[in-house]
Amino acid sequence: MKHFLSLGVALLCLFAPIKAQDSLRTSRMEEVVVTGTGTQHRLKDVPVQTEVITRHELEQYGGRSLEDILSGLTASFAFNEDDMGAQMQMNGLGNSYILILVDGKRLHGDNGGQNDLGLIDPARIERIEIVKGAASALYGSDAIAGVVNIITRKYDRDGLLLENTTRGGSYGDLRQHNSVGFAIGKVSSLTNFQLQHSDGWQNTSHEDPAQTEFPIYDSRNKTVNRHTNWQVAERLTYTPTSDLEFYAEGSIYRKRIYRPSGKYAAVDVKTYDLAYRNASAAVGGKWTPSEKAVVTLDIDWNRHAYEYVFTDTTLVDGYDPYGNFTHYYPYFPDQTNLQSDQRRTMGHLKGIFELPARNRLSAGLEVRHDWLRAPMRVDHGGTVTDHTEALYVQDEYSPWRLLQLTGGLRLDRNQQFGLHLTPKLSAMLRPTDWLRLRAAWSQGFKTPTPKEQHYRYVREMNGTYLYLGNADLRPQTSNYGSIGAEINTGGFSFSVTGYINKVEDMINLVTIPNYRAPEEYQMQYELHKTRQYQNLEDARTIGVDVNVRYAFSDFAVGGSYSYLDTKAHEYDSDHDRMHEVVIDGMAHHKGSCFATWNHTFSRSGYRLGLGLYGRASSKRYYQLNGNGKAYHIWRLSSTHDIACRAIQSRGLTLRAEAGVDNIFNYVDRTPHGLHLGTTSPGTTVYASLTIRFNQGKAKFQSFKTNSKQSYNEED
Repeated sequence: MKHFLSLGVALLCLFAPIKAQDSLRTSRMEEVVVTGTGTQHRLKDVPVQTEVITRHELEQYGGRSLEDILSGLTASFAFNEDDMGAQMQMNGLGNSYILILVDGKRLHGDNGGQNDLGLIDPARIERIEIVKGAASALYGSDAIAGVVNIITRKYDRDGLLLENTTRGGSYGDLRQHNSVGFAIGKVSSLTNFQLQHSDGWQNTSHEDPAQTEFPIYDSRNKTVNRHTNWQVAERLTYTPTSDLEFYAEGSIYRKRIYRPSGKYAAVDVKTYDLAYRNASAAVGGKWTPSEKAVVTLDIDWNRHAYEYVFTDTTLVDGYDPYGNFTHYYPYFPDQTNLQSDQRRTMGHLKGIFELPARNRLSAGLEVRHDWLRAPMRVDHGGTVTDHTEALYVQDEYSPWRLLQLTGGLRLDRNQQFGLHLTPKLSAMLRPTDWLRLRAAWSQGFKTPTPKEQHYRYVREMNGTYLYLGNADLRPQTSNYGSIGAEINTGGFSFSVTGYINKVEDMINLVTIPNYRAPEEYQMQYELHKTRQYQNLEDARTIGVDVNVRYAFSDFAVGGSYSYLDTKAHEYDSDHDRMHEVVIDGMAHHKGSCFATWNHTFSRSGYRLGLGLYGRASSKRYYQLNGNGKAYHIWRLSSTHDIACRAIQSRGLTLRAEAGVDNIFNYVDRTPHGLHLGTTSPGTTVYASLTIRFNQGKAKFQSFKTNSKQSYNEED
């Protein structure tokens, strides 16, 4: 708790009684959000508690990645970034229970069960909407912990846009973003490019003594490996009439992780790098036949491929050039070996209709097809598929102005697990203009993934482990309940929400005693343990989230705090019984705070922004290998907007950013593999420059589903 003293003192000092000016706060509360109900609401009137990170807050903070942004600006998230992904956690539940959306569409990038958040370019984000708790009735599988919706900037018609952002920082960190937008008649185009690179860093060269036969103090294993990724994305929009719009979009993404090789065969010898190849394509449209109806159709396809790129001659199981499986097949430098190729096709038809008696009805149809090919890791010829159809309906009903009720129901039919019904209910009471009371109950539903059912692979790390899928897995379900209050008056806002989330039939890897492995594995490996996915757990998370903000004159201050307690039942293979544990990665206390100042010097048109940010976590609990250390990290950022008349007259805007992260140089020096609190390398610096050229009426705008405001958004 000592790590929270400085955070608490800072917050107390920040909230000195100063006369409030509510322009910034009013603008924030008028922001239109869509994630909680799938329909538009002003933030202050959304029936489901929604946390928003605005474009202004993103620019002020200057985050290098989505992980950096979420961990720094909200207390509900934790990350342990590694080669396989973000290792994301939200209110006690891990990555596989968190649904990541980009403009309402599912992010596709499964790196060993972890989303690669490098697919999201921070420079393209307009805002981030966060809805906590089970949202399966609206969004289907994977939304048991909550939903994070990344709203990207779109290009309006008329004019030309050219934008370049270049950012550099410590440890060879490079972030490059370019946008080109233009319009010809009723057709508009926006092309985006991003490049991300880091040289990586090593916080310690010591290996965990429990994982090695003798002490190792000169390992080459890095805390974060050197990596490079790039992406090109295109969106075309055609608007034949004012009530009809069509779009087509696609992207290509590549990533390579360079792994240094040391001298200890069982610990740090690497003979291949990791490479990822993603692609996406989507088409759709929106029809607004009247002020009281909107219909949307989206069809999208995504691919995520993961492969080894060999850096030294290696004998592994593989396929020869004729397609024949061969033991100890030789791979030479620069040759590749496909590990998995995941593809997903989805179709989504949705309608929103204003009905009499103060009702708004949403209804939709979804079709999803998953395809997995992993020649080295899946039986059945190396390919498995899964198919799901769903119908859902939601009604937002306001019997009178002070009360908003929302009910939803979703029916899923999975080709393996049949029918499943998922309900949700929520209510918001607004007895005054400044007070909102909210309550919600919802169920979650998550089917086993093809990997959990069919994947099998060997991992060598201080012993050889065989990991197995399980075709007999059952779906996971959950019950989520929350109650909260929100106060908004002048430039001040405060919200507190308590919640409980119970998950049944949790899927987890467990050790199988006395397992006899297939003959091909016995011939090649000396197996130490065999682990398999099984439905052996249930879990409960309970917590309280607090958010507070205050805007006055050119200043804004605020913070968030999250209390969390978890319990789970896990199978003890040594004693053949269940025992109670905490969920890996849980911290009882997490917090963040900020203080910002923004001022425009009227004569020069120069705008200066300064920000001080802090984030802290108490000890993170783990069942194996010890616990993650408590920490607090502070960040100083600055923004510089140059908008003098001479520049603006040419359609140019210039913006510079600079800052220092981890001012007090905190580094977790525990042995490699045990840095479970934070992977921060210590004090780092960054600077960036953005040059934007706008011609005519070109501008960026937020993602919109329907510009019409409904009855429950009126004062």
